[in-house]
Amino acid sequence: MYVWDDDWLARYTEDIIDPQLPIVDPHHHLWSIAGMSRYMLDDLHADTGAGHLIESTVFMECKWGYRTNGPEALQPVGETETIADLAERSDAGGAQIKGIISFADMTLGDEVEEVLVAHIGAGRGRFRGIRHATALDPSSAIRRTHTRPTPQLMSDPQFRRGVQRLADLDLTFDAWLYHPQIRELTDLARAVPDCTFVLDHLGGMVGTGPYAGHRTAILEQWRLDMTELAQCPNVIVKVGGIGMVLFGLGFEHRPAPPSSDDLVAAWGEPIRFAIQLFGPDRCMFESNFPVDKMSCSYVVLWNAFKKIADGMTVTEKAALFHDTATRVYRL
Repeated sequence: MYVWDDDWLARYTEDIIDPQLPIVDPHHHLWSIAGMSRYMLDDLHADTGAGHLIESTVFMECKWGYRTNGPEALQPVGETETIADLAERSDAGGAQIKGIISFADMTLGDEVEEVLVAHIGAGRGRFRGIRHATALDPSSAIRRTHTRPTPQLMSDPQFRRGVQRLADLDLTFDAWLYHPQIRELTDLARAVPDCTFVLDHLGGMVGTGPYAGHRTAILEQWRLDMTELAQCPNVIVKVGGIGMVLFGLGFEHRPAPPSSDDLVAAWGEPIRFAIQLFGPDRCMFESNFPVDKMSCSYVVLWNAFKKIADGMTVTEKAALFHDTATRVYRL
């Protein structure tokens, strides 16, 4: 489970860059697990209210708040029910949770429609799609993601039938995978061209386990795979996740947390490459909090994004920080 050190994060702070720039944060989690970790509405509002102009957010599934009884396939609807309650509370003040992305098992094929319809009802107008994470690596040193995927899952015919049902309901598919799996997503996006896919965290460039110390080679292959993926007009990219411990840059081991300049030095080139490749209207900055909170503060993270976008036009910045997310998630 993810645990961060608020005292460590407080060792470094920065003034807010461009505090009047409207922002949609299209990727954050909420959870409360007794004795382990907590990030709830008050924590979210403390971060989003720290100086950047965060107008609204999108909740991303994290296997929390599930129903504990009833049919197994419908148990994830409990997360949508739980977040819908919190979202209505967010309307009273602070950044509003305007979108909800939950989980539904795509391997149910056509039968997943019942689950999706239940999510729509439970979301009270805020449910926008699902994330069925497929992040998996042959190495036992790399953690298999919480949905316990099997190899080549995105090629499974039943999985693809489920994604087609998602598309039929005009819902989005968030893809969380590791960088060697980008080509699998390309195949899936071509197989279901009427579905909108959102690739999370720059395509998941793992830098731990067998990938440690190989960042140059990883980035080289990543650029090739992302270039092919960009040919699919139905794919959007979240250019964030840059504080993830899994990415292997070791920010969390420093005596003090990184500055925005540190983040830009590490991630400016790959992020700019992705933006140039897909275009600002197919990219959106994301916080991935509280996961990225293990490496940096919310203020520093968004300052880094603003520095990366420095020199872009007003329209391009609006797309990256606000408009793309608003359009894709229908906020």
